[in-house]
Amino acid sequence: MNLKNSVGLVTGASQGLGKAFAEALLKKEAKVVLCDINHTQGAITKAEFDQKYGPGQSTFITCDVTSQSQLKDLFTKTVRKFGKLDILCNNAGINNENCWEKTISVNLMALIQASYLALEHMRCDHGGKGGSIVNVASMSSFLPAAHAPAYTASKFGVLGFTRSIAEASRLGHYGIRINALCPSFVNTCLLDTINHEETLGMFHQFKDTAKHLIDSVGILDPSVVVDGFLQLIEDDSLNGAAMKITMSKGIHFENMI
Repeated sequence: MNLKNSVGLVTGASQGLGKAFAEALLKKEAKVVLCDINHTQGAITKAEFDQKYGPGQSTFITCDVTSQSQLKDLFTKTVRKFGKLDILCNNAGINNENCWEKTISVNLMALIQASYLALEHMRCDHGGKGGSIVNVASMSSFLPAAHAPAYTASKFGVLGFTRSIAEASRLGHYGIRINALCPSFVNTCLLDTINHEETLGMFHQFKDTAKHLIDSVGILDPSVVVDGFLQLIEDDSLNGAAMKITMSKGIHFENMI
C-alpha cells in the first residue's frame, strides 16, 4: 500500500505507541484521525502534529472505544472529514486486573467492534476500496503471564480474531488485509502498570516475576515497533500474519499452520 494521501485511524493515539503509529503515517504523507479517551493529551498531541505536519493532515476525536455509539460516530466523522478510510490501527489497550472486565472490553471487544465498523467502510465486495487493519496484540498472545491473566486472555483473543477475520477477508474477497502486531515489552507507560497493586490486584504478588522476565528479555524502543507496523501496512503480501518483535530476534513471524 502506498501511504501517501491515504487515510488512517489510530485508536489510543494521544501518547505511547498509538502516537508513534500516527506520526509514522503522517511522515508518509497520510492523513490521520487520532482517537483517544484522554481529551487533554489528545489535544496536546494534535497541536504538536499541526506544527510538524500542518493542521490539515490530522484531526483528534475524543472517543471511549467501549461505547458502541461513540465508536460508530468516530467512523462516521472520519469518513466525513477525509472522505474515506484506508487504514485502521486498533491500538487502544489497558492492563488492569482489578477491573478485568474493562480490560477485556477495551482490549478485545472494542477492537472487534472497530474492525467490523472498518469492514463496513472498506470491503470491496460491498462497494469499498479495500484497505489494511493492524491489530495490536502482544507476545502475551503466545505466552502465559501470572501477573496479568485477563490482559493475556485479551491478547490471545486479539490474535485469534485477527487470523480468523483475515481468512474471512481472503475467502470473501473483502480486499482488506488484517494482521496482528505482537511486540514484547515496550518502553511506554503501560509497562508501569506492573508496579501498582491497584492495577494488578490479587496478582500483584507476581510483580517480581514479571520484573525478572522484563530484565531477561529487555525493553523495546517504540521505534522498532513502528517499523513493524509500517511493514504490516505497506507489504501487500501480508494477511493474517502474526508479527513478533523481540529484543533477541527483532521483527519475525510466527509460523502458524
